Amino acid sequence: MSNELRCIGCGAVLQSEDPNQAGYVPKSSLNKEDVICKRCFRLKHYNEIQDVNMSSDDFLTMLNALSDREGIIVNVIDVFDFQGSWISGLKRIVGQKKVILAANKIDLLPKLINKNRVENWIKHLAKELGMKPEAVVLISAEKNLGIDELLEVIETERSGQDVYIVGTTNVGKSTLINKLIERSIGEKNVITTSHFPGTTLDLIDIPLGDGTFMYDTPGIIQSHQMTHYVTEDELKVIMPKEEIKPRNFQLNEGQTLFLGGLVRVDYISGGRRSLNCFVSNRLNIHRTKTINAVDLWHRQIGELLTPPGNKEFDFSTLKRHTLSVKGQKQDIIISGLGFITVEEGAVIEVYAPKQVDVYLRPSIL
Repeated sequence: MSNELRCIGCGAVLQSEDPNQAGYVPKSSLNKEDVICKRCFRLKHYNEIQDVNMSSDDFLTMLNALSDREGIIVNVIDVFDFQGSWISGLKRIVGQKKVILAANKIDLLPKLINKNRVENWIKHLAKELGMKPEAVVLISAEKNLGIDELLEVIETERSGQDVYIVGTTNVGKSTLINKLIERSIGEKNVITTSHFPGTTLDLIDIPLGDGTFMYDTPGIIQSHQMTHYVTEDELKVIMPKEEIKPRNFQLNEGQTLFLGGLVRVDYISGGRRSLNCFVSNRLNIHRTKTINAVDLWHRQIGELLTPPGNKEFDFSTLKRHTLSVKGQKQDIIISGLGFITVEEGAVIEVYAPKQVDVYLRPSIL
């Protein structure tokens, strides 16, 4: 539309509905002259990157626009939700470019977990997904862990080429970018934006001092993660912010765990055994008999079973997943929420909103 107002900084269409989408400005600023969006304002005045969300189609279009350019890719993934934060199709698009995996949020895993094992586990999963990264670096952008090591690996691998940082929403990519800016650039106001053909949003350029740049890209929305089906307040409850304290439940057959009111986990068979839950410390877990589970869920949603914070929960969207744990200890993944570690021999049914991925993987422990 010709009468669309656009940000003079990045060219995004201005809007005042959603602070997490490109082009956001407060309503009071919409009709002023030469308006810049909130993201560009933070960038201009504070050298601070704020992530914006991009649909997978837009994101893949943007990556296609970069496919002919020289450079390496730093793919930020969430070590707590590895497959959930994996960008499908990335390998096909990046082609022969080198890829470094920056596995973020390592601070959320219990300290007893062996870091070498985690690194090898990530390499194994990446290989299964068709990618052989040049390096895997365990980091915590929030806690400043592994940032210098990541910078060293980037410098070693890039051979004087540009660097493109990609990742899904909620992996902590913006926090990481801001830490990299602090480390590698002393002065302010050196960051600019670039427009690439085919992109719906300008990329942010961070100069590397030799005529090359590190480019930040918008975060891709993964619609199979629980994080996209909760409110902003509920997101604060389900997104872990500190080291996870595993909660262990000894269950008999015919018992059920509720993860808030969002997910129901029925223990079907396998004899008495433990289910070890790795979810946000703020998320309430409630145990009951499976025979009472349906009635309890409907009566206590938004009360005892929260989040969600009200009773507006669409039970018609639920999907049942029947999972048989075979061969070795496995994690039941509820994408965007967490995982439950179970020994072999268990049969478990998980009820979750149908958009959210639920599956088994080899245990990270």
